[in-house]
Amino acid sequence: MPNLAHERKLIREGFPVVAGIDEAGRGPLAGPVSAAAVVLPNGYRHKILNDSKKLTEKTRESLYEEIVGDSRIRWASAMVDAGEIDRINVLQATWEAMRRAFLQLDPPPDIALIDGKPVKDFPTPHRGLVKGDSLSLSIAAASIIAKVERDRLMHRYAEQYPEYAFERHKGYGTLIHREAILKFGPCPIHRRSFAPVAEAVSKANAK
Repeated sequence: MPNLAHERKLIREGFPVVAGIDEAGRGPLAGPVSAAAVVLPNGYRHKILNDSKKLTEKTRESLYEEIVGDSRIRWASAMVDAGEIDRINVLQATWEAMRRAFLQLDPPPDIALIDGKPVKDFPTPHRGLVKGDSLSLSIAAASIIAKVERDRLMHRYAEQYPEYAFERHKGYGTLIHREAILKFGPCPIHRRSFAPVAEAVSKANAK
């Protein structure tokens, strides 16, 4: 289970306030990439908080409400939409979402602990932590916020574009989603730079 060992190590190195950062939605064919930054209070513990991918949707929703409702916790989130993903690529978009989330924290933390590898041009000292959402409580909390906020947005898009069943797959490349893209073509939130979407556009144009 994740804990605050990595945060405590950074505090001992001279960084009193540590923000954990994670993202959600790099892989889908539609919708934004989402990121969150979280500062937990010293000594924070939790029995079930973990990497969002290891939890059920119901548990994630419950944890989200608990985290954002805790006055001791500072947090911020940001998204980069499909159009910008197509323009700058998904890796750059992920980094941008992380930057935007971090920069919303006021006062700014002293350092960021980021899930995965270091981020190019990040606006503060930071450390990458591979599988950080399973190791660090602040990154795990960020993973919950990023995932839940993105999923909630995809539910709203499902109402706007019901033919794609976004409420079922959240934009990921499931069979039902790929078949819908082929049948209806892409909608405004599809990532046209992603191969299955680009191929559907190409087939539609060839008819």
